[in-house]
Amino acid sequence: MSDTRADFLARAASHLSPDPPGPDDPTSNPRGDHSLDPDGSAVIPPPPHRRAAVLVPVVFRVGGPRLVLTQRAANLRDHSGQVALPGGKIDPADPGPADAALREAHEEIGLAPESVRLLGYLDPYLSGTGFLVTPVIGIVPDDAAFTPNPSEVADVFEVPLPVLMDRERYVLEARVWQGRTRRYYALTFEDRLIWGVTAGILNNLRERLYPETSTHPAG
Repeated sequence: MSDTRADFLARAASHLSPDPPGPDDPTSNPRGDHSLDPDGSAVIPPPPHRRAAVLVPVVFRVGGPRLVLTQRAANLRDHSGQVALPGGKIDPADPGPADAALREAHEEIGLAPESVRLLGYLDPYLSGTGFLVTPVIGIVPDDAAFTPNPSEVADVFEVPLPVLMDRERYVLEARVWQGRTRRYYALTFEDRLIWGVTAGILNNLRERLYPETSTHPAG
């Protein structure tokens, strides 16, 4: 049996970006759901894009690595009830994306910022609503306690990393949104539907860490 923790950390060190994309980086054509359009007719939200950051929290359990996700509260104005990664807008007071992601994770699920070991960054992801989201990957202690903020988060749950690293689980879906056909990735885990920006970011994590296989090794 391979050391799944050592393997994951080695892949993260090799394939994640060590520094976040800066405001002057060439992100005028970032990846997003618009990049899934087969004929290139999707409307790309024009700049200036609103900056946001999410934490992609990985926790190592006895059975292997798992990723922490949230179910958004049903009373929220935007994306209510959807599966999400902890995060939100980058405030002017935030020194960078990692600070914003850690601050939001603390506000949403009670995760202590100092307990997270940051590993690196994924590609920025442009949402259909004009948010340019920087995903931050971090290791969370296995004894971390998650306390959902009920005004923002209905539930906190974990998904085994092999589930999210399996290419076959990502299905390209389409729906009409604001009069146009929007394409996006979706996958299911038990009774949860993960789709849209969250699924797109997780698929980018899969592409970065396991580009040579369609299925994450059993470990």
